[in-house]
Amino acid sequence: MRNLLLILFATFSLPAHAVLNIFACEPEWAMLAAELGGDKVKTFSATGGLQDPHRIEARPSLIARARNADLLVCTGAELETGWLPLLLGQSGNAKIQAGQPAHFMAADYVTKLDMPAQLDRAEGDVHPAGNPHIQTDPRNILAVADALAQRLRRIDAANAAFYDARHADFAARWRDAMSRWEKQAAPLKGMPIVVQHKSWAYLSHWLGLREVAALEPRPGIEPSSAHLQEVLARLEREPARFIIRAAYNNERPSEWLAQRAHIPAVMLPFTVGGTPQATDLFALFDDTLRRLLDAAHEH
Repeated sequence: MRNLLLILFATFSLPAHAVLNIFACEPEWAMLAAELGGDKVKTFSATGGLQDPHRIEARPSLIARARNADLLVCTGAELETGWLPLLLGQSGNAKIQAGQPAHFMAADYVTKLDMPAQLDRAEGDVHPAGNPHIQTDPRNILAVADALAQRLRRIDAANAAFYDARHADFAARWRDAMSRWEKQAAPLKGMPIVVQHKSWAYLSHWLGLREVAALEPRPGIEPSSAHLQEVLARLEREPARFIIRAAYNNERPSEWLAQRAHIPAVMLPFTVGGTPQATDLFALFDDTLRRLLDAAHEH
């Protein structure tokens, strides 16, 4: 009886295993971490679906979140270069610094597009490590999920089997969804489009869309009236089917061009939360394809 009491005392005296606090820079990675981690993780996203991830302020509230994080999950490829280094420096959290196991950059695990031949900041918001907007291709989501599941197992080895099971389930559902999306998107292949910002390279690569013009004269530079007139003249020579922009983009340039070129302007969610319908990763691509196909049928 005494031994039984000692065992019970020891059992109930053990500290409950705390969930992993995951600090994600963008909503897509917070949602992916939640898919893989289930009730073993608690996720927080530093940005929302209607925010430009390039332009975030390292606020005290974000620093406090980073200070208590067990794992940092961001895009990388210099997407967050304007605010993440300051955030990490101010956090005082040694384990999430670059080079540590708890520092995870999603773009390290995919093939980057738009690698610049030369670096010239006069060309606008050029990313030396390539285009960082990797989340618009679901194949990249799958690659990042594989790597992130491995990182979760490394950081929290006691729950490795749990993460393995969650990862296997997510990957199976994701592959099924990709097969469905690719069948739905078949009519889009080869369609000429205009983009507002160079943030759709991966989406275009996946679906076979053909970008014939960009509203921004240089990445991150708002288009002038003269540049918009140049784009309009180009479309008279090489027509496009529609214009796409992210939910956080200024709508005026795309609407101006849409009215004059007589083609639809399509707002896409870009990430989880970008539209009311894009409530999770699966819904993000469901809504993106629905909006693209609706625009294709409209024109």
